[in-house]
Amino acid sequence: MAKPYVSVVVPVYNEQENLDALFTRLTAVLDGLNRPYEILFTNDGSRDRSGAMLKEYHERRPDQVRVIDFNGNFGQHMAIMAAFERVRGDVVVTLDADLQNPPEEIPKLLAAIEAGHDVVGGYRKHRQDTFFRKYASKIINGIRAKITNIRMRDQGCMLRAYRKNIIESIVASEETSTFIPALAYSFAANAAEVEVEHAARTAGESKYRLYDLIRLNFDLMTGFSVVPLQVFTLFGMGVSVLSTLFVIYLFIRRLIVGPEAEGVFTLFAILYLLVGVGIMGLGIIGEYIGRIYKEVRKRPRFVIRKVYEKIDTKEAGTGE
Repeated sequence: MAKPYVSVVVPVYNEQENLDALFTRLTAVLDGLNRPYEILFTNDGSRDRSGAMLKEYHERRPDQVRVIDFNGNFGQHMAIMAAFERVRGDVVVTLDADLQNPPEEIPKLLAAIEAGHDVVGGYRKHRQDTFFRKYASKIINGIRAKITNIRMRDQGCMLRAYRKNIIESIVASEETSTFIPALAYSFAANAAEVEVEHAARTAGESKYRLYDLIRLNFDLMTGFSVVPLQVFTLFGMGVSVLSTLFVIYLFIRRLIVGPEAEGVFTLFAILYLLVGVGIMGLGIIGEYIGRIYKEVRKRPRFVIRKVYEKIDTKEAGTGE
């Protein structure tokens, strides 16, 4: 088998309604490149027919299609990381299986890579999502840029391309909780972004619930910056100074005015505010401690049941 020029990584979780159209369109685009390629599908514990369909695609095109079959559901980013550990191409492209990012946009990313960039991110031209998701994403993008200094126009777009050396650096990090696009940008010497089309989901449903999106952004904020801790520390110092001044004021007032019952509700309001701030601070600290806990456990990030691939004309199954 010729060494692939491009490896396309596609995480799959319960996408049986979209897979046939995805496979047809994706292979048509890659065949049109007239260069060697491979497609790595990761079946992330799908409960529908996705796993069987992916195996069929491998049997149909054993030289170009490889399938990593997880033993359970480990999440989109771990599905991508498993494929990153096995890619052979000089350029690696990530793509969602839901067809919201058209495979026909892949040549745009490859052109930018060939122009000298080592990381190329897509940003959606006309984003076909709900009002809430679009504008919540803009707010998160702004917060992320200020906290981490990682500037991505559209962090939620999975259609991205990376040079192989960037992928090797990502794999070497061995982090259990990470945000792959941000990690790639932190390793990049010459990153770029290109505009890509975005289509509405025609079948199936989004696999990201509100909690998953919040969890992902917690990983992003705490995985690439200690600014949240620093901001909370500065805020705590400011509150301490104001509290000290307020205590001095109340002491002087008692000496001048004498004992009084007025202001009890104000004191309770201040107390509740400080308790709320304290709990929020414990949550921020807990996020960082949780990341440390996950790293020191050294548990496998994912478990692979089998890998369907053609190696020296033989079918190979490996476990991890």
